[in-house]
Amino acid sequence: MKTPIIIAGPCSAESEEQLINTAQLLAATGKITALRAGVWKPRTKPGCFEGRGEEALPWLKKASELTNLPVAIEVANSMHVELALKHNIDILWIGARSTVNPFTVQEIADALRGSGKKVMIKNPINPDINLWSGAVERLQKSGIEDITLIHRGFSSYTPVTYRNPPMWHIAVEMRERHPQIPMICDPSHMAGKKKLIAGLCQEAADLSYDGLIIESHNKPCEALSDKNQQLTPEELNIILDNIDWRQGDTQEPNYILKIERYRDYIDQSDAEVLQILANRMKMAERIGTAKRAAAVAIYQPGRWDKIVRETMQKSEQLGLSDEFIRDLLNAMHAESIRHQRKIMSEKI
Repeated sequence: MKTPIIIAGPCSAESEEQLINTAQLLAATGKITALRAGVWKPRTKPGCFEGRGEEALPWLKKASELTNLPVAIEVANSMHVELALKHNIDILWIGARSTVNPFTVQEIADALRGSGKKVMIKNPINPDINLWSGAVERLQKSGIEDITLIHRGFSSYTPVTYRNPPMWHIAVEMRERHPQIPMICDPSHMAGKKKLIAGLCQEAADLSYDGLIIESHNKPCEALSDKNQQLTPEELNIILDNIDWRQGDTQEPNYILKIERYRDYIDQSDAEVLQILANRMKMAERIGTAKRAAAVAIYQPGRWDKIVRETMQKSEQLGLSDEFIRDLLNAMHAESIRHQRKIMSEKI
């Protein structure tokens, strides 16, 4: 079984007493790799608690000395970096609101040049993998070699279950782009609610993440920020005890025999699906020809709405998620329109 990275601590360093007490409770579990705490808090609206700033940095160093654990904070500009370096903070992370802005990332990268610090990069708030990958490249060009990715989910205009839906497929693609860089999961910001955190932790373990960064507060009900998603150290310890961290692979003969047989079936099914889709697009071209002859528009909203409605009703029966079916339908519709547009643009 792999040994995961576990970074934990309060959303915000609110007072020296609160931070030290939380840090000692977390260290006592014997499962924590590093302590985290927000010092500067980028809030959506003014007037909210925005952190203690530089005042809190000595508290983190004291917590580190008492627990013998490294400490991590978020930085959002060059001034934050300079103060973190001045106080010899061990690990810095770039938050989602910063990763979304290349100018901010470049400013931080320039300030970190030559520091040799460990830096973690959260995904941007919007699901743009190029911004996330670009942040990695900017830091690497500034000589930062010790980088870890943090997947914290993506903002949604109308979130239902999660505060920031995981969109696991984007993180999977990011890992494919940067296979040598560790990735950890931030279930606290994905969930937004305590009750969802354990399930997200196990999903991350199932996907072979390298660890977790979780918010934990000694008294979450009194927290000055994100109280609904913070666990007590005791609650976190129970969750960590129950996560099944899976190995990356195995060469056990029976497993290899089974998995190869199943993968052969999947490969064959994929080939058949692709052929069916190709045949579907050929029919879309015939439809395009008929529409061109009749001077009818490509997009027919009534027909499309009917397809979506009737297909979505079959999702539970098929054992497929609504999200997957909707994404598949949208992809097929876009490709169908592309084929019809090609027909429409051909000279008669």
